[in-house]
Amino acid sequence: MKKIYFILIMAFPVFSFGQELVSVNTEQAQELKGFKMYPNPVYGDEVYLTTATNGNKQIKIYDVFGEVVLTDRIATNTLNISRLVPGVYVLQVTEQKKTMTRKLVIK
Repeated sequence: MKKIYFILIMAFPVFSFGQELVSVNTEQAQELKGFKMYPNPVYGDEVYLTTATNGNKQIKIYDVFGEVVLTDRIATNTLNISRLVPGVYVLQVTEQKKTMTRKLVIK
């Protein structure tokens, strides 16, 4: 009986690594060049977002459950987050069809 378990344990890696990964999205995601977000963690009501081009940015902020809690479009580098309660969020910035995602902590 022990030999059968040993054979099954040895065969498991062959079955698990023998599968090929299939990618549905073949297009490479392009990230924003020169992206900076500060301060992080945030103690006030504003976050500053800069990029190499500093163009119009579309902002989405998600909570830990994946729900969108804030959407905004900014032309400057200042984002008002006064409506958000302290916690951990995911910030997604899109500029010229390029996206950057970062963790945002509000204290």
